[in-house]
Amino acid sequence: MIGRWRRARAAPAPARRLIDTLAGPLDPALALLFQDPSAARVVVDRHGGIVRASEPLRRLVGPATDLSPGRPLALLFAEADREQAWAEIAPLLRGQASPGPPHPISVRLAAPAPEPVTVSIAAVPVREADGTASGALLALRDISQQTRLEAQLLHSQRLQAAGQLAGGVAHDFNNLLTAVLGAADAIAGRVGADAETRDDLAQIRASAERGAALVRQLLAFGRRQTLQPRVLAINEVLEDMRGLLRRLLGSNVRLELELEQPGQRVRADRTALDQVLLNLAVNARDAMPQGGVLTLRTGHMTLYRPLPRGPETIPPGRYVMVEVADTGVGIPPELQPRIFEPFFTTRREQGGSGLGLATVHGIVRQSAGFLAVESAVGKGTRLRLYLPRWDGEAVAIPHPPAEAGGPAPSHLSPAAACMRGLVLLVEDEPVVRRVAERALGRAGWQVLAAECGEEALALLAGDPVPPIAAIVTDLMMPGQDGTELVRAVRARLGAPALPAILVSGYAAEEVQPSMAAALDDDATLFLPKPYDGKALAARLLEVTGGA
Repeated sequence: MIGRWRRARAAPAPARRLIDTLAGPLDPALALLFQDPSAARVVVDRHGGIVRASEPLRRLVGPATDLSPGRPLALLFAEADREQAWAEIAPLLRGQASPGPPHPISVRLAAPAPEPVTVSIAAVPVREADGTASGALLALRDISQQTRLEAQLLHSQRLQAAGQLAGGVAHDFNNLLTAVLGAADAIAGRVGADAETRDDLAQIRASAERGAALVRQLLAFGRRQTLQPRVLAINEVLEDMRGLLRRLLGSNVRLELELEQPGQRVRADRTALDQVLLNLAVNARDAMPQGGVLTLRTGHMTLYRPLPRGPETIPPGRYVMVEVADTGVGIPPELQPRIFEPFFTTRREQGGSGLGLATVHGIVRQSAGFLAVESAVGKGTRLRLYLPRWDGEAVAIPHPPAEAGGPAPSHLSPAAACMRGLVLLVEDEPVVRRVAERALGRAGWQVLAAECGEEALALLAGDPVPPIAAIVTDLMMPGQDGTELVRAVRARLGAPALPAILVSGYAAEEVQPSMAAALDDDATLFLPKPYDGKALAARLLEVTGGA
C-alpha cells in the first residue's frame, strides 16, 4: 500500500503549458521580467488575445485602456497602425518566426494623450515543450521623444535644403532682374519714346518688381531676408493693423481683438511682422467664404521645460503669444503637417502660390520665434505665434539699405561728369556690369569697369594711379571677393576711408560673415539686388556725402 502510494507520488504530473503559466501566478524570476520599468510587456495567445499585461504597460497606456485577459491586442494600437502591427506579430503566433534576434517595429498607441505615443515593439514567440507556438511575448518601449527629435531633424534639414536652394535661386534671379530694370530705365530715358513704348516699359518694370517680391518671399521662407529688428509693443502693432485688416477681411468677416493688459514687447522687424499678420488674415478670410469671426489675441507664456508643438519643440524661456483664430472650415489632419511647405496650396485654382504660410514660417523662425497650429474640420483654425519677450531697453533702429525706386539724382551734362569723379565698377555678370555702367554715366560719373577683382587691381597698377572717388563692387565673385578688393584698393591708393558700395544678389543676412570685416566703418555701404539705376546712384551719393 505504501509502496503503491510512493509509486503514485513519484508518477509525473501532467505538464502545464507555458502560456498558461504566464497567465497565472509567476515565480520570482518571471515576475522580475514583468516588473522591469525599462520596457512594458504583454503576453498574447495565438489568436492575439491578451494573456497578461505588465504594470509598466498599464502606466504607459493609461487607465482608460482595458488590458483585461482576453481583450484583443489590436485595440491597443492606433487604428491606422493596427494592420502593420498584426502583419508583424501574426507570423510569430503561427510559429513562423524568422531566425535571429527580433526585429522591432514602430507603431502608435490608441491611448488618449496630449501628444501621440509611439512605441517600439520587439516580439518573441512563446513555444511549448513540443515546439509549437502558443502565443507571443511583446516588449514595448516608448520612443515618442526620439520620434519627435527625428521628425524635427528631418523637418529642419528639409527647410535648410530648401532655404539654400532659395538663396541660390534668389542670387541668380536678382542678377536677371537688375539687368531687366536697368535696361527698362535706359530705354525710358531716351528722347523720343512714344506713349506705347513707355506703356510697355511700365509693364516690364511692374513685372520685374513682382519678380523681386517673389524673390523676397523665397528669401523669407529660407530665413535669408534682411531684417531690421527693433523693440515693438505687440498690442500697439495689432491696434495699428486693425483698420487695414478690417478692409482686407470685408464685410462678412468680423474682426475682434482681445489684447492682454499690460501689453508685452518683442524685438522684431515691424514690416516683416505686419506681413505675417496680413498673410494669416488672408488665409483666415479664405477659410470663411460664408463669413465668420477672426480673433486676434495676445498673451504671454513662461516655459520651464521644452514644449513640443508639431514638428518643432519650443525651448524654455519667456514668450509673447499672438493668436490668430478663425471660425472657418478648418484644416484636415492629413494636411496639417504640410501647410508650411513652400508651394503647397489647396487653392491653386484661386491663384494661391503656396508661399504665404511658408513665408510666415520663415519670418517667425528668423525672428527666433515658433508657430503652433490647432485645427478641426468644420470648427476653425487657431494659429499661435510665440516670439521671445523683450525685457531690455529700446534699441536704435539700424539704418535701412536704399530700396529700388529711391530718390533720383539730378541728371548732369557731360561737361559736369568730371565733377562727380571716377568710380571703379567691378561686376562679374556682363549684363549687370553694362547696365550699372550706363546708369552711373547718366548720373554724371565716370566709370572704370572690370569683371573681377584681379582685373580691377591691374587697372590701378599703372603710374599715375587713376583718381578713384568710390568703389562699386559685387560682393560674391570668383577669385577675389568684394571685401578683399575694397581692402586692396584702399591700400593701393593709401585711402583707408575710400567710399565703397558692396552689391549682392544674396541677402545681407547671408553675406554678413563676409561683410563683417569690411563694414566696420561708415565709408562702406551695402546695396541688395535687384536695384535700378536711381537706387544705385542714390546709394553712391550717400556713401560719398553727395560729392
